[in-house]
Amino acid sequence: MPSHLSADRPAAQPPGHGPVDALISQTRRLKGDVDAVRRGTPADGTDPRERWRRALYDLALHHLDDLDQHLAQLRDDPPTAPGPSGPGPAVPPRHESLLSRVGSAEWNLLTDEVSWSGELYRILGRDPAAPPLTLDELPSLVLDEDRPGLTAMVTGCLVDARPIDGEFRVRRPDDGVRTVHMMGEPVLGADGSTASMWAVLRDISELRRCRREVGETRDSLHHRQDAARTEHRLAVELREAVLPSWRGSLRLPHDGPRALDVAAARLPPSAQQPAGGDWYDALELSDGALLFSAGDLTGRGAGAASGMVMLLGAVRGMAMTGTEPGPLLTCLNRLLDATVRPALGSAVCLRYRPATRSLVWAQAGHPAPLLFRGGTGRVLDAPRGVLLGAAPGSSYGQTEETLEVGDLLLVHTDGLVPGHAGATAVHRLLGLARGFAAARTAQDCVRAVVREFGEDGRADHACVLVARVAS
Repeated sequence: MPSHLSADRPAAQPPGHGPVDALISQTRRLKGDVDAVRRGTPADGTDPRERWRRALYDLALHHLDDLDQHLAQLRDDPPTAPGPSGPGPAVPPRHESLLSRVGSAEWNLLTDEVSWSGELYRILGRDPAAPPLTLDELPSLVLDEDRPGLTAMVTGCLVDARPIDGEFRVRRPDDGVRTVHMMGEPVLGADGSTASMWAVLRDISELRRCRREVGETRDSLHHRQDAARTEHRLAVELREAVLPSWRGSLRLPHDGPRALDVAAARLPPSAQQPAGGDWYDALELSDGALLFSAGDLTGRGAGAASGMVMLLGAVRGMAMTGTEPGPLLTCLNRLLDATVRPALGSAVCLRYRPATRSLVWAQAGHPAPLLFRGGTGRVLDAPRGVLLGAAPGSSYGQTEETLEVGDLLLVHTDGLVPGHAGATAVHRLLGLARGFAAARTAQDCVRAVVREFGEDGRADHACVLVARVAS
């Protein structure tokens, strides 16, 4: 039987930097060693024991070929997803040795004698007391659709002296259909004709089941990855369709003697994450007031993004009708409670009147804005307000501040300061007061925030909006 490895195959490469590369190198060295021993085994077919050994070397090489391919797949095509994937199929422990799963047979064409090993009876589900089947009787065990393939293999071996290497399925009376792999060769007589045929048969049902589960799991993984990529693209498109399109600094209102210098940014997480439900917004209202809002809806992907779009649209619509921040959040809480998909969210809403420099604001379980004045900063005293969707029927208070020229207002979502929350995060943000005082524009202040808190370690997206009273 031809060797599975060429005699002049290249030498195994040294182990790579990773453990899988090292295993691949070890497997290929072992394949070379097994093949070298196999080539030293007599191939004249006169000694049944040597034929048996040679067949086992071939089976061992098949196993090593499979192992080499699986390790290469593990190295070259690892799973990317974040997405949200479970563990692969568990492979049952192999309690049997290689020999216990392999049976042998020989059919003597000159004497019509047939010999089967005991293990072959177990593989084919035959009574050990029954006589072994002839080559003509063997197809009776095989499923109808596999019989032509078996017949072609046997005919090619007997007529054309071709080696047998193929699979077929048998129906056993005890545990149903099993898959059998058959390898064999003809034994030629002195006149060159086929005198007998020997074969090694192996029950590979468990191997095929494992391979099938691996393939199904791989297909399922690819499907989930495709779905995750599609959902991520949809979420990003939803965000880009509704969030402010301006970049750099923005003057609000566009006309008038008193204006705010506004800038904002969205800081990405350290690792690839699906788009979330966080937002920031700056909007000039029809009555000349300005609306600033920020928030974060629980969840990720298209569901969170679509929920965010709904909330932001509601905020803008109610603000345009003149609704004050406290009643606005009260309505937003009712809206979130009435949605089909339950969710929680935090939000802060600020309404600024340039003519009086008065700021009315409300919050729903959200970090309070920070006010920087004269080189120092403080947290604005927050009115009452629970998370949106947490308590149906809740009402939200509001409070008022009067700003001065040069004041700087910082609005942000949770997670702006990586690894810190609550008072610690606020303390670090207030530490930027001196740098803010020296900054010329709101955009400079946003850049300072990004420099300070844009390092690795962020677990989720975060938004920051800065509004500076320019006049």
